[in-house]
Parts: sequence; C-alpha cells; structure tokens
Amino acid sequence: MKSKRECSKCVLDTTVEDITFDENGVCNYCREYDSVVKTIPHGEKAKEVLNQTVKQIKQDGKGKKYDCILGLSGGVDSTYLAYLVVELGLRPLVVHIDTGWNSEIAVQNIENVVNKLNLDLHTHVIDWEEMKDLQLAFFKASIPDCDIPQDHVFPALLNKIAKQNKIKHIISGHNIVTEYILPRNWSYDSNDLTHILDIHKKFGKMPLKKYPRYSLFDRIFIYRWIFPIKSHRILNYVYYNKEEVKKFIQEKLGWRDYGGKHFESRFTKFFQAYYLPTKFGFDKRKAHLSNLIVSNQITRNEALMELKNDLYDLNELENDKEYICKKLDITLEKWNEIMNLPLKEHRDYKSDYNKLWYVYYRYLVEVIKRIIKR
Repeated sequence: MKSKRECSKCVLDTTVEDITFDENGVCNYCREYDSVVKTIPHGEKAKEVLNQTVKQIKQDGKGKKYDCILGLSGGVDSTYLAYLVVELGLRPLVVHIDTGWNSEIAVQNIENVVNKLNLDLHTHVIDWEEMKDLQLAFFKASIPDCDIPQDHVFPALLNKIAKQNKIKHIISGHNIVTEYILPRNWSYDSNDLTHILDIHKKFGKMPLKKYPRYSLFDRIFIYRWIFPIKSHRILNYVYYNKEEVKKFIQEKLGWRDYGGKHFESRFTKFFQAYYLPTKFGFDKRKAHLSNLIVSNQITRNEALMELKNDLYDLNELENDKEYICKKLDITLEKWNEIMNLPLKEHRDYKSDYNKLWYVYYRYLVEVIKRIIKR
C-alpha cells in the first residue's frame, strides 16, 4: 500500500494506481502532458493546420447540405465549438444524443445555441429501457467507470449518422488543455464493445436490440477504410481558456452554467460526485483541475482551494439519490447493496483488445512499420 503522496505540480495523488514521481516530486501525468503538448501545433502553425482542415472539410462537402457533423451536449466545449464552426464558415449537422439524463439547463443551452446560430438539429433518443438495464448492469459489476453505457453511444451514432448522410468529417470537442489528464484506473475505454456486452451478459436482464454499437471492426476497418470518416479536434488549434470561454458563450449565446465538468448529464454528476468518490475514493475534480494547472489556466493553490468545497450539497445529494433510484427502478435499499458490493476492476471483464484477431492485427501492423523503417 502506497503512503499518501501528492504531486508537487498538480493535485493528483496516490489514489492513482500507476502514479510515479520524479526527483522534484512531479508526477508522470504532468510529464506526459508536457511531452504531448509539444506535439500540438501552436501560433502560426496552428492557424495553418486549422485553415487546411477547414479547407479540406469544405472541399469534401461541396454539393452537400452539410459538410460536417457536430455533437452538441449543452456543455462548454461543444457549445463554443458550435460557435467556432459557424465562424469558420462550415455547415454542420448538429446532433444531440439524448440518453435520458439531460439536465433542464443542458436542454435550454442546446435550444439557445441552435436558435441563435441558426443550425439544423438532429436529436436521437436512446431506448430508455435498454439504457437503464445496461447502466444498472455496470453498477452491479462494481467497476469504476459506469458512464461507459452513455459514452459509447456518442461515437457510435455520430459515425453512423455521418455515413448515412455521406459526411466525411466529425468535429470533436475533445481538447488537450482541459481533457488530457485522466488516471487510468479511474476510467476505461468506452469504445470497448466486448467489455460492454460481457458486463451486460453477466448482470443485464433484457436483450440490447436498439442500443447503438461501435465495434472494434467498425473502428479499424469500416470508418477508417471502407467509409473513412475523420474526427477533428479543432479546439487544439485555437486559444482556449475555459473561464474566458464560459463568459463569452454566456454573453453571446445565452449559455447557463450547470456546475462541474460534464454535469450537463444528471447521471454523470451523480456518478462523478458521489459514486466514484464514495465507493472507490476517486475524486475526478483532481484530474480536471490538474489539467487546468498544467495548461496554465489556474494555479495549484486555486485548485487546492476548489477541492476544499464539498462535492455535493447534502440536501441535493439526497434528492439526486432518490431521483436516480426512481429513474433506474430500484429501491434505496438495493442501491445501498450495490454500493457495498466488493470492488472490481475493468480487467476482471472481457475486452476487445484480447481478441485473437486483434492481437494478430497489431502484430502485423508492427511488422509492417518495421519493414517501412528499413
């Protein structure tokens, strides 16, 4: 058991399974960020990459109603991205995927953005009974990342809708300055369909007939070679300060703040602010704040002050717990049983990446790479 230790640069600590520290007390996650950020274009080079990307998207979209797909959640990143895409002269088909957990603020934010920017919105509603069954299965599996059932459907549907509309480009809100740092034992790859189906087979009660699927085969072959779709993280190529962006979209688009990162989903708020810290001791604020520290958006002292705030108002927690249980059709007693189940890890369940064909595929890729280097 590691003794409690905290990074001297960010606020990650030894609740992170694979954390290591150098002679200055700086953790491996900070060092990884510093290394990766150097590979991202900056200044004039970033402008050049962005302009080339936009030019290619426009060229591929000639003669079509839309030239790109944009997922919109009502959160900061996707809201600002919608504004940016319009400013760049792109013609996005905006897609909102309703997994059944939208907060009222998120819904209003989406309406405001779409109306003010005059965008077409396609809303896809996930079958609630299947989503409910799958989310309960993940809780019963007693693993950390129970947000996977929601997260998996986003790329599954964005790629599917892009293919249906013959759109070759997806604009992603992922960015390095706010979303790079995430401890590996706190989360898991939401694209891993084998993992999802194994957990559902063990703990689910109904067949998943309508749940959107994004298989390893889809990712490696369908959307890479047969119908290639490119995903672009254009926030990496513009100046992006979280607090400044919040103020901007509030003034420009009537956006309203919903609290913590990804709290536009009531499920994600409950999962991150209650389930993870209570059951596993993982406070995801530490990852989000650490990312803002290393990207020079806040100081370490500001992050430490933020961490002194309660994760949940006690009255709000009780209301949310009651709401979540009612929505999932379980009693508070059943929920308490789930919270008291022995802790499991994602590696206790099957994975895409252990499939024999994938192992051979990776081996073949490495062989080809070595041949090319000669």
